[in-house]
Amino acid sequence: MNDKPNVVFIGATGAVGGHALNRVLSLGPIGKVLTLGRRVVDLNPAPNKLEQKIIDIHDPASYADFINGQEIAICTLGVGEPSKISKEDFIKIDKTAVLNFAQVCKEKGVKQFHLLSSIGANSKSYNYYLRTKGELNEALEQLSFERLSIYLPSMILTPTNRYGFTQAVTLAVWPKLDVVLQGKARKYRGIKVDMLGKAIANNTLVEKNGLEYLQYDDFMALQND
Repeated sequence: MNDKPNVVFIGATGAVGGHALNRVLSLGPIGKVLTLGRRVVDLNPAPNKLEQKIIDIHDPASYADFINGQEIAICTLGVGEPSKISKEDFIKIDKTAVLNFAQVCKEKGVKQFHLLSSIGANSKSYNYYLRTKGELNEALEQLSFERLSIYLPSMILTPTNRYGFTQAVTLAVWPKLDVVLQGKARKYRGIKVDMLGKAIANNTLVEKNGLEYLQYDDFMALQND
């Protein structure tokens, strides 16, 4: 990795993305950070190393020229509550827009790509959410980045309830399941959103190449300050 590698980031306005971005900006070995999105991240004061561009996530031509000289790409783009939109719109955001971004990154010489995915992602799943995630993961593998890191969290635990009663129950119950989620089931443990963001950011500094899928224990191992 070059000294002070630059980062291009899409999805930084989301819950995980916000924490990952804050952590990336705090890392001394990271150079400039460019965010691309439908709105800017509200940071006051904004670090000098941060540049933000408003783009159309569905139109690669709206951002292709901004990707220039970055070595690392981070993508945490995704629909927070898929049940609230159509399957077509979900696929458009969680798969097509992400793959378009990745293809531009590859063409522009980005070496490592970090993607927030989901535990259970499988292109053969009967669940359209997990099937879409799995199809995306496989498509990214075909792009042959020097390094591809795909993060597979189970339940992402946020400090506040963002989506109503169902999430409220989940946030209350899921952490109590750790006592039974042992052995191979540990990958289903919930992960706090700030810890997941920190793991993604910290992992950009780990020297490695090739493909890796990261799960709960990997996230916990990346909590070093």
